[in-house]
Amino acid sequence: MASASTSNAKLKDGSNLPFAFRHYPPEQLKDALRKMYLIRRFEEGAEESYTRGLIHGTMHLSIGQEASAVGISLPLAENDMITSTHRGHGHCIAKGAEVSKMFAEFFGKETGYCKGRGGSMHIADVSKGNLGANGIVGGGIPIAVGAALSAKKQKNGKVVVSYFGDGANNEGAFHEALNMASVWKLPVIFVCENNGYGMSTSTKRSTAVANIAERAGAYNMPGVIVDGNNLSDVAEASHEAVERARRGEGPTLIECKTYRHRGHSKSDRNRYRTKEEIEDWIANRDPILLFEDQLKELGFVSDADIDAIRTDAENEIAAAIEFAKNSPSPDLSNLTRDVYTDRT
Repeated sequence: MASASTSNAKLKDGSNLPFAFRHYPPEQLKDALRKMYLIRRFEEGAEESYTRGLIHGTMHLSIGQEASAVGISLPLAENDMITSTHRGHGHCIAKGAEVSKMFAEFFGKETGYCKGRGGSMHIADVSKGNLGANGIVGGGIPIAVGAALSAKKQKNGKVVVSYFGDGANNEGAFHEALNMASVWKLPVIFVCENNGYGMSTSTKRSTAVANIAERAGAYNMPGVIVDGNNLSDVAEASHEAVERARRGEGPTLIECKTYRHRGHSKSDRNRYRTKEEIEDWIANRDPILLFEDQLKELGFVSDADIDAIRTDAENEIAAAIEFAKNSPSPDLSNLTRDVYTDRT
C-alpha cells in the first residue's frame, strides 16, 4: 500500500488514481460502499430469516460478489434497464430498490415488489429499470436484447445490462443473443459474473475457453476481463461499455472474475470446493474490505465514516425485516388477480 504522503500527492493532482476515484465524487463513492454493505446485510438477513423459518423455499446468495453489482451500476442512469438472475438480490439493490419491498417479497407479503408472488428469484422493480430476475439459467439474456432493440427503435438513449453467471455462457440463448445484438448494434452490455462454478461444476470442466470474455470475438464485440472484486475496475469497464452503447457502437461482453462465499443455494453443502479455497477468498479478496482499504488509503473516508455506513445499512435491513414481518399476506380472493389468460 502507498504511504499517506504518496496518497495525498495523488489526491492533489488526480494522477494515477484508480478510475472510480478520478471519475466519481467522494459522496458517490461512499454511497457505493453503502450499497455494498446493504447487499451484504440483506443477504445475511435473508439467510438468518430462512434459518428462523420466516422464509420458505431456497435462495441464492451473492455474498462476495457485491463489487460486481455496484460497480456495473455506477455509470447507469435511473432509466437504464437491467435483467437479472436467480442470484440477483445485489443487482436489484445496486439499481436502487427498496430493501423493505424486497424483504416483503421474500416473505410472500402483499407489500412486496410482486405482491408476494415472485419471491427470491423473480423480484422486479420496473420503476428503477429492473426488468426482473429470472430462475432460468441465461433466461434474462434474450430479454435484455429485446429491451435494447426497443430502446434503439425508440431512440431514447437507454442502455440495457444483462447479468448472468458463468453457467449461462454455455446456453444457446447466450450465443444467439450476442450474435443478434452485434448484428443490429444494440445498446446492451452483457455481464458475466464468473464465480468459478456453475452450480457444482467448475468452469474449468465445463467451458472450452479459459476466459468467457474471449467468446466476444466470435460476435465482433469487445470482450473485457476484470477483477470482479475490485469496484473501480468493474466501474471502469462498465463506463466504457455504456459510453460505447450510447454512441450506437453496439454491445460489449464484460467478464467479472469473482467468487461466492456461500454455496450455490441453501441446499449446497460445498463438497466440490475446498475449505482452503473458500477461506482464502474470504480473507484476502473480500470486495467490501478491498474497497474500504482503497477509500481510506486515498483519504476519501475515515474509520468513523465506515462505521456510520455499516451501522446505517444494518439499521435499514433490520427495519426492512420488521416491515416485511408486519405486512399483510395476500388475500385468497385475489388469487387470480394478476393472472392473464385468454378465456375465449
